[in-house]
Amino acid sequence: MKGDKASDRDKTRILIVGGVAGGASCAARARRLSERAEIIIFERGPYVSFANCGLPYYVGDVITDEEKLIVATPELFRERFNIQIRTQSNVIAIDRNKREIEVEDLRTSAKYREKYDALVLAPGATPVRPPLPGINLPGIHSLRTIPDSRNIRDWITRRNAKRAVIVGGGFVGLEMAENLLRRGISVTIIEMQDHVMPALDYEMAAPIHDHLITNGVSLHLEDAVTGFEQNDAGDLTVKTKSGEDFIADLVILAIGVRPEVDLAKRAGLEIGEKGGIRVDDRMQTSDRHVWAVGDAVEVRDFVSGEWKLIPLAGPANRQGRIAAGNILGRDFTFRGVQATAVCGVLGMTIASTGLTENELARFKKGGCDIDYEKVYLSPGHHVDYYPGQSTIYMKLIFSKDEGRVLGAQAVGQQGVERRIDVIATAIQSNATVYDLEEAELCYAPQYGAAKDPVNIAGMVAANTLRGDAPLAHWEDIENADVLILDVRDPAEYQSGHVKGALSIPLNELRSRLHELQPGREIWTYCAAGQRSYYATRVLRLNGFNARNLPGGMDTFNNMAR
Repeated sequence: MKGDKASDRDKTRILIVGGVAGGASCAARARRLSERAEIIIFERGPYVSFANCGLPYYVGDVITDEEKLIVATPELFRERFNIQIRTQSNVIAIDRNKREIEVEDLRTSAKYREKYDALVLAPGATPVRPPLPGINLPGIHSLRTIPDSRNIRDWITRRNAKRAVIVGGGFVGLEMAENLLRRGISVTIIEMQDHVMPALDYEMAAPIHDHLITNGVSLHLEDAVTGFEQNDAGDLTVKTKSGEDFIADLVILAIGVRPEVDLAKRAGLEIGEKGGIRVDDRMQTSDRHVWAVGDAVEVRDFVSGEWKLIPLAGPANRQGRIAAGNILGRDFTFRGVQATAVCGVLGMTIASTGLTENELARFKKGGCDIDYEKVYLSPGHHVDYYPGQSTIYMKLIFSKDEGRVLGAQAVGQQGVERRIDVIATAIQSNATVYDLEEAELCYAPQYGAAKDPVNIAGMVAANTLRGDAPLAHWEDIENADVLILDVRDPAEYQSGHVKGALSIPLNELRSRLHELQPGREIWTYCAAGQRSYYATRVLRLNGFNARNLPGGMDTFNNMAR
């Protein structure tokens, strides 16, 4: 094969509004597909491609060289890819009829117009700053860009900051908590919801709450900030709905982001119900000459088909590649998003993919009822006989009809992200829990077990669907007219148990079956779910109607917090 044949399409003039993940990847991919295309990126800020996911770690001095955050410079784009970069250039209007954009040079205030054959919008998202009293006082910061991180670092130094309040307990909030603590600053997190990390369900976030508090974070849930005040000494007071006031030298707003869609709105492009630019699966907007990628767009959820806003770097990069391919004559489609994400905080890893139970409940209220089941498990990240084993607390959600994997969440010290990555790939393949139990994964004592946590999750779920170990659920226990059977050892039972539970240790169960009423339903539990599974099998094989409470006391305690 002599090489790709040039075509008129190769002469396409591609203008890209915004760099970073989506815009920069689109430009680089377009160049790899065409040597003749003219490609120009317009970036409002001073940097065209930088690692915004690394910004908290620059604040925390884990990354000490600011230049390490710059992924690619204008010079690199020009010399390596023959792509023109115009920083400090704000695109203020799109003339769709003439296929032109209007640009303001922020250094000179001069305005000019540029023609395009294809226009790609990658404006990203902007941090939410609600119109609260005092929101613009000095010392109240958001973190989205390199200048933002530089401003926070400078403020900490100038004020010799020792007290910080973080508003919001999502990814940025937790990462900033870790990095401010690393710098010797006390941290208070104020979160309006009943748990941190909205990508998780409540019971999966409960261990994170304990971990934060153990590491010195002052955590305040189900409370909303109502305003800010500043005294003559420069101290900030964060006021909340509960009436509590929190004194701080520094406030970080980590409430979330909203898509930058003003330019698209003014151009008359379709905006979706979630507030993002509406695109099809080729990343094309309502105008066939305009594409959009990244944090500003709405895309379909891969599992549910619902429209979503997912401000993550991975999807943005893939979208940029797909847009470039379609502009230059290829035929690529975007599968959708499933919000696969990971966060590290103070030695704990938190990861998730796919749908949460909260989302499924919301779908049901909206008339879309997905019949699902869930299991919990607490396997070790590798075999227990090899030193250093730590526990992974996992939740797997799957459909009742065919066992299709719908979502997973995991929290632990080690090996967490690896397991969620495997399940994320399974979701992309429309795999079932039966596929998880048969998955062939790496094993050596220091890395896992012959039955990996992913396999175990699949086995527990498959056992449920096959009827071998039907599940009961902890949230139903209060009103259930059943016998609750604790099959842990006596010392474990004495240290704390479910109110009214009968204690029969698993090793004694077969010899004490006569103590149970044959006609009464029995729900079994243990510490983490394995022994109660064994007990459920013993009981069902002996004619009892038994169900297993998944996750054992670990899950019960997390739900009760």
